[in-house]
Amino acid sequence: MRVIEDVTGRTAPAGLRERKKRRTRTTLIRCALELFALKGYERTTVDEIADAAEVSQRTFFRYFTSKEEVALAVQSAVESRFVAALRARPAEESPIAALRGAVLASWDGIGEAIESIVPFELHLRTYRMIESTPALLAAHLRHLSGLEERLAQEIARREGLDPATDPRPEVLVAAFGGVMRVASGIWGRHGEQGIEELRRLTTAYLDHLGPALAENWRS
Repeated sequence: MRVIEDVTGRTAPAGLRERKKRRTRTTLIRCALELFALKGYERTTVDEIADAAEVSQRTFFRYFTSKEEVALAVQSAVESRFVAALRARPAEESPIAALRGAVLASWDGIGEAIESIVPFELHLRTYRMIESTPALLAAHLRHLSGLEERLAQEIARREGLDPATDPRPEVLVAAFGGVMRVASGIWGRHGEQGIEELRRLTTAYLDHLGPALAENWRS
C-alpha cells in the first residue's frame, strides 16, 4: 500500500478511507479560513463552515472541537512538525544548536505542506487574524506554552536532565521561544515575501541569541 506524509511529517497508509478523511479535514480548514478572512472570526458560525464544506455540523465536530481549533489547525501542524524535527536531531548537538537545526529542518518543504491545505496568502492572513483577535491570540499563546513545555521536556531528555530539578531546559526554551515570537511578529506585519523571508528573519534573530545573553553590549 502506498504511504503518504501529512503536514506534521507523520506517515500513514494512503487507503481510500484515510484519503477521504484527509480531504474532508483539509476542506473544513480551507473553508473556515476563507470565511474568517471574508466575514471575520467572531461573525462566522460552525454551521456556515459546515455548509461551505458541504458536510453536516456533526461531521465538523468529528474533526474539530470548536472554531478555535480549526482556526489554529495549520499553526498546530507546523508546531508538531517542529517537535518531530527536534527529536530527529543528532544526539551530539548542543541544546541551542538542536533547536536552531530543528527550526531550519522543519521548514524544508513547509511552504508546500501549507499550500497543500490552504494558499499561503490565506495562511498569512490567518496569522494576522490570530494576532488581532483576542480570543484566538489567547488560545495561540496557550498553544505556544504547551509547545515550549514539550520542547523543554525533549531537551531535558536529550541531555539526561530532570526538568523538575534543573531549570536550564525551560530557561533555554523560553528564550528561544521569545526569539521565535519576535521574528514571527515582524514577519506577520511585513511578511509579503513568504516563508523564505520568515526563515531569513528567524535565522538572523537566532544568531543574536547567544551574544545577547553572554556578551557585554557596551564592549
